[in-house]
Amino acid sequence: MQIAENSVVAIDYTLTDDSGAVIDSSTDREPLTYLHGHNNIIPGLEKAIEGHTEGDEIAISVEPEEGYGPYRDELVQDVPREAFEGIDKVEPGMSFRAESNAGPMTVVVREVGDDTVTVDGNHFLAGKVLNFKVAVRSVRDATAEEIAAGNVEAA
Repeated sequence: MQIAENSVVAIDYTLTDDSGAVIDSSTDREPLTYLHGHNNIIPGLEKAIEGHTEGDEIAISVEPEEGYGPYRDELVQDVPREAFEGIDKVEPGMSFRAESNAGPMTVVVREVGDDTVTVDGNHFLAGKVLNFKVAVRSVRDATAEEIAAGNVEAA
């Protein structure tokens, strides 16, 4: 069976950056199982594996526009230190939920000054080419419940 919209697909994958460093992998875990065609994985990966079948092994490079988007400088902002009132110690690398004009988002602290804290609202993989090695483990038709839910987990 070929991977198409409303297929339940299980894949093993390894994700690396351009230097070959492993970012994520399903090694030593269960395969990633998702409902194809319902925006459950990044668009570039979903497009690249469509039409493949169980047993296929694929090497895929996904450009930022089809992954986590380009890095956007406007998502890096200095906010007043008072915005972190009640938090004992704010350090680079910490993440927080923040309200934005587009709704809630996660920001990561990049720098802490005396009066301001620099936060970054970009996904940590924004602006990066994503290199996947994918092995298709199984493909099946989705159930009506899975299609109605839009994913495998909620069905």
